[in-house]
Formats: sequence, structure tokens, C-alpha cells
Amino acid sequence: PAAYTPTAPAYSGSPGFGPPPSPYSDAWSAPQPPASSPQDRTAPNPRRWWGLTVAALAQLTVVLQAGAFSISLPLVSRSLGISSDGLSLLVQIYTVALAALLVLGSHAADLMGRRRTLVIGLVGVAAASALGGLAGGSLLLLCARALQGLSAALVTAASLAVVVADFTVPRERGRALGIYAAITGGGSALGLFAGGWLLENLSWRVSLYAAVPVAVLLLICALTLPQDGPARSEPDFDVVGVLLGSGGLVALSWGLTRAGSQGWSDGLALGLLVVGAPLFAAFLWWRSRASDPGRPLPSVKDADRLGACLAMVLAGAGLFALLPSLSFLLQQVLGYSPAAAGAALLPLVAGLAVGSTQVSARLQTRMAPRVLIVAGLVVLALGLVLLTGADGAYPARVLPGLLLAGFGAGVALVPIFATATSGFSPHRPGAASSAVNAAQQAGAAIGSALFAGVLVTRLGPVSGTGDGISKAVLSGCATTLWWAAGSVLVAALAAGLMITARPRTSR
Repeated sequence: PAAYTPTAPAYSGSPGFGPPPSPYSDAWSAPQPPASSPQDRTAPNPRRWWGLTVAALAQLTVVLQAGAFSISLPLVSRSLGISSDGLSLLVQIYTVALAALLVLGSHAADLMGRRRTLVIGLVGVAAASALGGLAGGSLLLLCARALQGLSAALVTAASLAVVVADFTVPRERGRALGIYAAITGGGSALGLFAGGWLLENLSWRVSLYAAVPVAVLLLICALTLPQDGPARSEPDFDVVGVLLGSGGLVALSWGLTRAGSQGWSDGLALGLLVVGAPLFAAFLWWRSRASDPGRPLPSVKDADRLGACLAMVLAGAGLFALLPSLSFLLQQVLGYSPAAAGAALLPLVAGLAVGSTQVSARLQTRMAPRVLIVAGLVVLALGLVLLTGADGAYPARVLPGLLLAGFGAGVALVPIFATATSGFSPHRPGAASSAVNAAQQAGAAIGSALFAGVLVTRLGPVSGTGDGISKAVLSGCATTLWWAAGSVLVAALAAGLMITARPRTSR
């Protein structure tokens, strides 16, 4: 019999009633949409675990690269004589480039094929890293950062599309998404550790060059993946979705990044946010209604997907506010070196890996998604609250908060990814992943802007050095984490009210 396709709408009738079974499916299969064909219910890809390995490592490389560069900004400034405005531009150009191509890159994975999109992205990663390492001035480094953002968008889009396309059996998809969630959520902390170690022992240029051989090796591995072509069933292009998503995400990400560096009174930042927020909200609504690109069809899945994407935005904001705030506190108040601060954040990665791969992935087929999402987000919020009291006692205060926050994030992220990508044609994995990828990027931008805005507000009136600065940093980081915890709890509320899907039975 053909493999069970979890994205098909469930047949609610009893055996013996309803339409007779199709010769292309077993008697218990759900009726397929008219646009699907027997080819849409093929057996799972026999090399799917190898594809997951390549895709996950490619995504990890992108996240590591971004984290390593963020921690090297002070050294880059001193080495090349770049002003604070120049550093802000380096951050903004990467964010805008990533946002500009993320939604379009997701559809490119359907139109060009996942393997080809991943290969192009990895070529860009290697080229951008080499170009950045060679940069002797701000202009060349700015070009390298733009190429980094564009390449990261393609790799991110193709990586999740590989997971969505190759893993259709619920139990296996849960494991695959658990691995992907661990890398997505914990890669930034690993990037801070790796970047800090390279900066202390080598230089910021080496931290950029290090990504070149890794990207080349992954490029060779990607070329061994099975060839996949464009989507076979009605290859429509979702023009409305791409315009709404790209425009909204660019405006929102650029506005938030600029507000974090220039202040919330900046006219351009406010204008971008006023334009970007409704465009991005319209994009999430549009994609939540689309069972296939270009064909919005209302269904009971609408609220599920929209709720998952909203949870990703709000929870992502909390999670991405945690890393820079705690890293800053460890270095500025506790006197940790960049490498030591990165190492101190690794328990977050451990907790996230356990929560996603050992708990959430195993319970995916037994518990309703909203139960796992709400439970995980409440635990994440509790971890953030504990971290608000991180005033120097790492084993007693910081470590428990990191473990709880990581574990809760891992439990919640797997069903968020699964719910947001459900209900689409198996030959349109890029379109299925476009909304959740965009939601994750929006959450990261909100979290970064939240940290920068709160910290600048707290440090602004403080003068002098020593205890005054330390208290201001503690106060700023604590306030940031309280806001992050509130954002995560709102995400839990949205998921609990909007997501009504039942657990997916394993086959």
C-alpha cells in the first residue's frame, strides 16, 4: 500500500461508508485533494536521514556564522576603524538581506528544487565568508555581509524544506523536527561560544575564514543528495504571498534593527514598523489559509497554522532576547571572557536538545500539539524569570534558568514547526515552510531590538564606572528578561486558544 500522507485531510467517516477506496491508495487512506496524483503518495525517501544530516549541518553553519560575527563586532570596529554607525549598518544589511530573500527562497526550493537551492546557498556562504575575511575596509565587509544574509536565507529555506518533504510519517517527522529545532534554537549559543574562542585564540578574520572549508564540505555532501525537480502538481507561484511576506519582513526587520541601534524615536524606524507590521500580519493570515501556493482555501487548519506562527514570533522574541542579554551580563558584570561567556550558555543548548529530541519528538504522536506547546512555553517562561535574578551566582541562579529555558524551548518548538508546516502538498515543502521561517526571523528581530532598546534606556542616564554601570546592566538585563518572559506567556496563550489539532497517529 502507498505510504500514509500526514498532510492529507483526515477522513471522518466510518469504514464501509463514504466513497470507495481509490486503486492508488489503501482502503483506510484519506481522500486526496483533486490536484494530487498517485505520485504524491510515494514511499519515503530512502536517503532521508542523510538529507537531514546535510540540511541540519548547513543550517547550523549559517547560525554559527551569524553568532560568531555578532560577538566579533567590537574587534572588527577597532581593526578597520569602523564607527558605531558603521557597525549598525553591518548588522542592518545582514538582517535586511536575509529578510528580503527568505520567503522567496522558500518558494525557490519548490520551483528550482531543494538540492539546487541548498547548493546555491552554500556557495554563497563560502564566498561571503572568504570575502569578509579579506575585507580591508567597511565597503567590502558590507558587501560580504549582504551576501551572507542572502545566502543564509537560501540555506534556511532549503533546509527546512528538505525536512518537510522527506519526512511524512509522523513518528519520523517528529524526530527530524526535533533535531532541526535543537539546531535552530541552540545554534546561536554555539555560535557565541565558537566565535568567542576563535577571537581569543586567533582573530576575527579566522572566525570568518573558518566557515569556508565547512561550507565547501557541505556543498560536496549536498551534491550527493537525490536530484529533485520543481513541484510536479500545478507549479503556481504565490505572487501575493511573496510580496506580502518579503515586504513585511524586510520593513519589520529593518525597522526593529534600526530602532534597536538608533532609538525608538527614529522616524525611519517608526515608519518602517508602521508599514511592516500590517504587511507581515497579512502575510501570516494569507499563508495560514493556503493549502497550496496561490490557492487560499479556508479550512479548520487555518487557526492551527496561524496560531503556530504567532507562537513562533512571540516565543522567538523571548528566546532571542535571552542570548544577547545574558551574554552581555556575563561579560560586563561577571567579567567573563567572550569564550567563557559562550561556554556558560551551552547548558541552554543541552536542555534544548533533550527537550526537542528526547521528549517532544517522542510525544508528538501521543499528545495534542497545543499541550506540548503550552507546557514547553510555560517552562521556558519560568526559566527566563529565574534568570532575572542572575546577579553573580552562576551555579545557583544562571544554570537552572538556562536548563529550564532550553528544555521548555525544545519541547515547544517541535510541535510549532510540525503544526505550521502541516496540510500542504508534499511536493510544495518550500511553501509550507515559508510562514514559519518568516515568523522565526521576525521573532529574532523583535528579540534583538527588545534587548538593545531596554539596555540603552537603562544605561542612558548612568554615568561613571564600577558599581553604577554594573547595577544598570543588571537592571537592563533583568527588565529585558521580564519582557521576554511576558512575550513567551502571550505565545502560550495564543497557542492554547488557537491550535485545536489532535495528535498525529504514527504509521
